Amino acid sequence: MIRLEHVSRTFREKNMEVRALQDVSLHVRKGEIYGIVGFSGAGKSTLIRLVNRLETPDSGTVRVNGQELAGLKGKALTSLRRKIGMVFQQFNLLEGKTVFHNIAIPLRMEGRPKEEIERRVSEVLDFVELGDKKNAYVSQLSGGQKQRVGIARALATAPEILLCDEATSALDPQTTESILKLLKRVNREMGITIMLITHQMQVIQLICDRVAVMEGGKVVEEGNVLDVFGRPQAEVTKRFVRTVINDQVPETFYDTIRAENRHYRLEQLKFIGDTVNEPVIANLCRREGLDVNIVGANISPMQGSMMSVFILQLIGETDRLNEAEKYIDRSGAIRKRLKIDWENRAVTETA
Repeated sequence: MIRLEHVSRTFREKNMEVRALQDVSLHVRKGEIYGIVGFSGAGKSTLIRLVNRLETPDSGTVRVNGQELAGLKGKALTSLRRKIGMVFQQFNLLEGKTVFHNIAIPLRMEGRPKEEIERRVSEVLDFVELGDKKNAYVSQLSGGQKQRVGIARALATAPEILLCDEATSALDPQTTESILKLLKRVNREMGITIMLITHQMQVIQLICDRVAVMEGGKVVEEGNVLDVFGRPQAEVTKRFVRTVINDQVPETFYDTIRAENRHYRLEQLKFIGDTVNEPVIANLCRREGLDVNIVGANISPMQGSMMSVFILQLIGETDRLNEAEKYIDRSGAIRKRLKIDWENRAVTETA
């Protein structure tokens, strides 16, 4: 539905060149929630502004519904933009106007009849659960309510695509979760394709189907959310994943581990999706004849499924440890053997 191919964009400011995007290619499929995550300056905002042609690339192509945007002008460009809603970080509402007035703005700009405007505003307000705030002034609303108004305004023209520019970064964690649930409803019940940018990996974790990780104007990693979270490749991706899934050995480990036994291995196991239901740890004790010390554990909901991360100390004879590793690999769990640097109290991956 949205396709960017080899897109680059450079800005020139005060005798300086800023390469905001460098040869970026990605494809957002119809009906999915696609997330773009990166730190400040990664190029996220520039990328999303290409989709409704608020920015134009220096090179490469941008297509929406098979239509290349480069040649669109006048009515053709206006028609495209009517199919694309936008939700902003700072809400972009008129504080001194009512909720009704703010939502009605795009409908009035299109010249819709008064009766249709009344009906449509009521519909979207009910959908975002603010039906009783129709005549309230925006200045009287909480941050979460303001963002719901912003979403209602974006939905008023019945768009096919919703672009979200850091839509939850100004909100507290509880309100963020409620807004993400609302966006999930928008996607599921209205069939609207959502493309969102964020620096919060929690947002990606909770609602996205696929994700692109950006750094320095480039896409450094892209794919299904479970795959990216389960097997992060780029260092920046690993840092993002650790903000929501702690896969590090806890500091207390170095004081409590049973290190006197030379026949042990330290393993990190990740269970994703269906593998979460497999009794792997119990089988290691029962079938492989090992003692298992659970050093650390983390369980997180993700993409309608679960991801569990365990750090285990497996204690037993060498042949038993070798068989245990083979069994873990057969189980579908993602395994990494860890090595302990006792002097520096650090752990590194070895396999």
